[in-house]
Amino acid sequence: MERKDVQAQYKWRTGDVFESDQKWEEAFSALEKSLDFAKYRGTLNTAENILAYFKAEEEFTVKFLQIYLYAFLKHDEDVRETKYVSYLGKVMSLNTRLAAETSFSTPELTALDDGVLKGFLKDERFKDYDYMLSRLIARKKYVLSENEERILALTGEAMEVPHDVFEMLDNAELDLPTMEFEGKEVKLSHGMYSVIVDGKDRAKRKEVYEKYYSAYHKILGTLAATYAGNVKTDIFYKEARGFGSCIQRALFEEDVERSVYDNLVSCVNKGTPLMHRYMEVRKKLMGLDEMYMYDVYPSLVEDAELKLPYEEAWELVLKGLSPLGEEYLSLLKQGRDEGWIDVCETEGKKSGAYSIGMYGTHPYVLLNYQPTTHDVFTIAHEMGHSLHSYYSNKNQPFVKSDYTIFVAEVASTVNEVLLLKYLLKTTEDRKLKKYLLNYFMDMVRTTLFRQTQFAEFEEKAHEMAESGEPLNKDNLSELYLSLNKKYYGDAVIHDKNIAIEWARIPHFYRSFYVYKYATGITAAICIANKILKEGESAVKEYKKFLSGGCSTDPVSLLKIAGADLTKEESFASAMDEFRDALEQFEKLS
Repeated sequence: MERKDVQAQYKWRTGDVFESDQKWEEAFSALEKSLDFAKYRGTLNTAENILAYFKAEEEFTVKFLQIYLYAFLKHDEDVRETKYVSYLGKVMSLNTRLAAETSFSTPELTALDDGVLKGFLKDERFKDYDYMLSRLIARKKYVLSENEERILALTGEAMEVPHDVFEMLDNAELDLPTMEFEGKEVKLSHGMYSVIVDGKDRAKRKEVYEKYYSAYHKILGTLAATYAGNVKTDIFYKEARGFGSCIQRALFEEDVERSVYDNLVSCVNKGTPLMHRYMEVRKKLMGLDEMYMYDVYPSLVEDAELKLPYEEAWELVLKGLSPLGEEYLSLLKQGRDEGWIDVCETEGKKSGAYSIGMYGTHPYVLLNYQPTTHDVFTIAHEMGHSLHSYYSNKNQPFVKSDYTIFVAEVASTVNEVLLLKYLLKTTEDRKLKKYLLNYFMDMVRTTLFRQTQFAEFEEKAHEMAESGEPLNKDNLSELYLSLNKKYYGDAVIHDKNIAIEWARIPHFYRSFYVYKYATGITAAICIANKILKEGESAVKEYKKFLSGGCSTDPVSLLKIAGADLTKEESFASAMDEFRDALEQFEKLS
């Protein structure tokens, strides 16, 4: 489908950011000309000067984010459109210049005595900056000289090349073949791959699995070099700033203690026998002598999937999220009806789904909606992101509005858990209940187990590179294959295709992101259960979390909502949910 064939009601309204490309170009030109922070250099030694600098940087950044947002949205409508590739490139170049021009600020601020910085924390004029200043104090030992910081800032655009190359290869230049499906010859896409591999026709699953991965095998060496470049980027910044490891740097940047990550990996590893048990159940119920990874996706319960048109999917989502109250539901409807969402898969459109929320405008959601249960839940998931952004932007000053990536998957997954529990509670159909239990197990498999598997791959790949071992297609595939065997067990045949799954994971180019999906579902299960048990009082506490932005460290914000990730009990409770669902499923089978 071409974008011109999509009705306006199913497209996001980029006009809410800028009315036209011309207005964007005018705004970009004006902002580019206004870039002048050199006048503040050498002055950040009094409260008045520091406040003036903070205000000027905020004003510039808010305008910059609007310009970035428009270019980003227009680019993702069709990644082949060179005009918006150019827009995005200009924005990223401006961002690099901004980072270079403001690179003096952190060294100047960290050069101040701790007593001076701590004094600002007691100054009412700095109340919007208290958490930022506390982090600045903690970051002092990792800050370099002004000239060194400027050089690091100038590397920003170049260091994005591995990510940009992967995006171009994966979305525009990957040579995906055609195949016959449902009586028609179709060209494979990421979205179509998911539809076919989720289906009940095993011959088609095998065919699409082999054809899809054949495209990656053809460029595997290039993808390995691209990913190795991404890891080398992480190592460069780790070494430059004096961190002990790449993961230490990643956790420090988000103010997350190492125990949270270790609790996750430890508890999920302890739970892998449950995953092996689930795979054995799956193999048995599917009647397979040999089970491959393309067999782990279809529902074990046929003809019970929620194949809903987009509008009906929305009505179900609203019912499922009703425990969050009328205000929350009203905002969901506003997003649906007022141009927040781009719904349909079209030629050249960015694959997958996401929400993006910038200060000063409403959030935006990209979907590639297909009538599957997964995509029904995707609506709930992405709108969870959007309302998290909405609440934080509404209730926090700009400097505290952008919540960290660590908590970014919590609100989205709370919505998924609430929707799932609503469906399990309200259905009296034995077959549908069995289907939903299966769906929940696969949700935990893909979000808790799979993302932790990804996290272990990232950690070990970085450790290999940090120890001086070159990363190539062979050792990356060997590493990934060993982890796949550990997580899925002997019930699955681990072939050459699944060994290269690492090569197609976009999030690997945002290092140490994926484990947050796993901590996210863990926190979400704890929070959703609290909401369902305690009602309005728990919703009130949850909205404090949604409204918290980055006003304090993310682990503390989650504690407000009822999820303490510093304790293994939170992770154990998520694993208990998986065990309970598996046992219920076995009883119904």
